[in-house]
Amino acid sequence: MAIRNGQICLSQILNLKSNSARRNLFCILKRRIISHRPSLEHFIANHTSVSQNVQTTGATTVALPSYISKSTLDGQNRKVYFDVHGCQMNVNDVEISWSVLKNSGYTRTTELGQADVILMMTCSIRDGAEQKIWRKLNILKQYKKKRQRNSENLPPLKIGILGRLYGRKVKVKILEQEKMVDLVCGPDAYKDLPRMLAVTESGQTAVNVLLSLDETYADVMPVRLNENSPSAFVSIMRGCDNMCSYCIVPFTRGRERSRPISSILDEVRMLSDQNVNSYRDTSDSTIHNSIDTKLTPGFKTVYKPKTGGRRFSDLLDKVSQIDPEMRIRFTSPHPKDFPDEVLDLIKERSNICNQIHLPAQSGNSEVLQRMRRGYTREAYLDLVYHIDIGYIIRIDVYLSSDFIAGFCEETELEHEDTVSLMKEVKYHVVYSFPYSMRQKTSAYHRLKDNVPDDVKSRRHLQLRDLFRQEALKLNLKEIGSTQLILIEGESKRSPLDMAGRNDGNVKVIVPNTNIPESCADTSTRNIQRGDYVVVKIRSANSQVLHGIPLYHTSLTEFYNKDNLITEQLCQSSAL
Repeated sequence: MAIRNGQICLSQILNLKSNSARRNLFCILKRRIISHRPSLEHFIANHTSVSQNVQTTGATTVALPSYISKSTLDGQNRKVYFDVHGCQMNVNDVEISWSVLKNSGYTRTTELGQADVILMMTCSIRDGAEQKIWRKLNILKQYKKKRQRNSENLPPLKIGILGRLYGRKVKVKILEQEKMVDLVCGPDAYKDLPRMLAVTESGQTAVNVLLSLDETYADVMPVRLNENSPSAFVSIMRGCDNMCSYCIVPFTRGRERSRPISSILDEVRMLSDQNVNSYRDTSDSTIHNSIDTKLTPGFKTVYKPKTGGRRFSDLLDKVSQIDPEMRIRFTSPHPKDFPDEVLDLIKERSNICNQIHLPAQSGNSEVLQRMRRGYTREAYLDLVYHIDIGYIIRIDVYLSSDFIAGFCEETELEHEDTVSLMKEVKYHVVYSFPYSMRQKTSAYHRLKDNVPDDVKSRRHLQLRDLFRQEALKLNLKEIGSTQLILIEGESKRSPLDMAGRNDGNVKVIVPNTNIPESCADTSTRNIQRGDYVVVKIRSANSQVLHGIPLYHTSLTEFYNKDNLITEQLCQSSAL
């Protein structure tokens, strides 16, 4: 068979009857393809022209495709509206996204009707949250059509999803069938947002949901959505390695990565001027600590013990020293990560809050095993008693927890173990949810979601009601006590009241009135957001404490042991 004009067609190869002849012709085709592909010299020669078209975000430089120029990345003051759903981690992700877009020339609006770009931060942890997002997307889709009909002089409205779209069916429906959004940006691709928005200008859908093994956004300083808030959330880690059987976080946020301590301290210092305990900073190659991870006794992990690097106690120590007037509380730890070094710091530093979040999820050892939590009921209770009775002696510790009602194959007797655990531990705050099966998780592949929805709901409501009963008892015991309250702002129910939180993160309501400047200064001024106020608790319910403000103070003055007698005299005279 002849090869005419040096061309080989695939049909020619397929029409050959001899397998050997096919192989020979395939070899000829392969050699010709290789001989015509770009060489290394060609790549080097053209590298300069490619590098002239780049996007710089923070410390990262990204090469741009030829069809996008640097000018198209400019937001040109287009207004971005953020619609945030889910946990505080999602709020932090939005603050990172806003920082990236702000540096690219976008502005932010809090009015939906003024937005040129609407970005919705999603949550796929529970099915209920995902259903809310579906309903909101349908509303925004109609809103987008209305703008196209009535706003001829305005640019087309762009709608995007931030976070992790969960499951192939969801992606197909949103992107292909319903065409609800213009872009989908995963949790490790926020630096790519300017490019993705530029791509949508040509009518294309932009998608980047690749997970990273090292992205921590250490080089991006978040821009707070609420700049007037006296509190802020600082993210120190991304992803998770625990692989609990019910949880999709490892699949939506990837493997566990810790921000370098230096970048965290820089962010905290900036704030001072205006799952976290498994943290391990290995960014400093000079740290060669070979000590294995210290787990809480009776706890284990599905991964090998990690060595080297600086631990959460090192970070907590350094953060607490930045500003003695800044309260520090941490959340989303796993109970396995409570070495005594962390408890020592809570005990010693007055600006580290005595609120500890210990997610139990269940009070039954068999259910905990199915959940792959790595501990038993007994080990969990031993930790609670170690913290609550044997260790913290400065003031009473406030405990909070998470529980799942109706997990796979959970019996009534197993559920009753959770009820008895809540009665025994007595939490100040509890978050409970009926179980919803999520694809890709170990439970989805190995367990049966055989607890009926009505049973899940009943058990969830029982846990909620029990928590409120126990929390009411705890809060009633606070009546008559004097507490330090950080004021957050006006009460949502009345401008005549101010709302704040005590050391245990319990909300406290006080009258909005003038009070003495300090314990020793009788001149008065009004209560403002960000003030520390000494409050006498007068009444309580299961959610909120009510009190009388006595005087302004500082955190260091309130906990200064040398001034303790003077403080007590001031409190007595104020009453």
